[in-house]
Amino acid sequence: MNGPEITLEVAPELRLFVAHERRQGRTAVATDGSSTLGHVVESLGVPLTEAGQLLVDGTPVPVSHIPGAGELVEVRAVRRPQQVPGAPLRFLLDVHLGTLARRLRLLGVDAAYESEDIGDPALAALSAAQRRVLLSRDRGLLRRREIWAGAYVYSDRPEEQLRDVLGRFAPVLAPWTRCTACNGELVEADKDSVSARLEKGTQQSYDVFARCTACERVYWRGAHHAGLEAVVADAVREFGGAGSGAPTA
Repeated sequence: MNGPEITLEVAPELRLFVAHERRQGRTAVATDGSSTLGHVVESLGVPLTEAGQLLVDGTPVPVSHIPGAGELVEVRAVRRPQQVPGAPLRFLLDVHLGTLARRLRLLGVDAAYESEDIGDPALAALSAAQRRVLLSRDRGLLRRREIWAGAYVYSDRPEEQLRDVLGRFAPVLAPWTRCTACNGELVEADKDSVSARLEKGTQQSYDVFARCTACERVYWRGAHHAGLEAVVADAVREFGGAGSGAPTA
C-alpha cells in the first residue's frame, strides 16, 4: 500500500493474530487511502469478531472509518461479558470443537454442532439463518461477512475453551437439561417408559432416568457421572447456574 501512513497499536490479547514485529507496541502501517479501518485491521490478521472498540487519536470510530495520514489507531479487545444482539443466546460450533459442544450442552447451553465438515459457506449461512454465535479456531471462517456473530476459540484444550466461552458470553447455565448427543431438551422419564431401551444390568442398578425429546436417547447416572459432575460443579462455581445431580448416561 502506498497511501496514508497510520500508527497502529493492538491490544495485548490480540497480538497473537498479527505479525511478530507488530506485537511489541505501536507500529507504522501504510494504507491505500480508500479501505475502511475494519479492512485494514483484518488485513493485519485480526478477525473483526475479536476487535472491540476502535479508537482514532483516542476517539471511538466505526469499522467504516477511512484512516487518514498520521492517525493513531488503537484496536482494543472485545469487552467481557460480550453482549450479542438478538435473543436467545445460542451457539454453532465447527467440526473441530465437538468436545466443547458436548460440555456446553452438559451445562444446558444451546450449542449446535456439525460432526461432519459441511464447509465454511454452509456454516456461515447456518449461523445467519439461526442467529447463532459461530465458534471456531478458523480465522478465515470468522472473516465471512454473512455470519450472524462469531468468536475465536483461543485454546486447543477443552477445559480452557469452556472457561473462555463462558467468561466471554456469560450464558445462563442449566446443567443436565440438554442432550449431549444432539442438543435436544431432556425431560424426566419413569423407568417403565424407557425400560425397552435399557440393558438388563442398567434396569436393575438404576431408577432415575431422563429422555431426550428430540432423539429419544436415555440418560442415567452411569459410570462417567462423577467426571461430568466435576465439570458441572466447576463451571457453576465460577460462572453461576443451577446445581448438579440429574441423571447422565
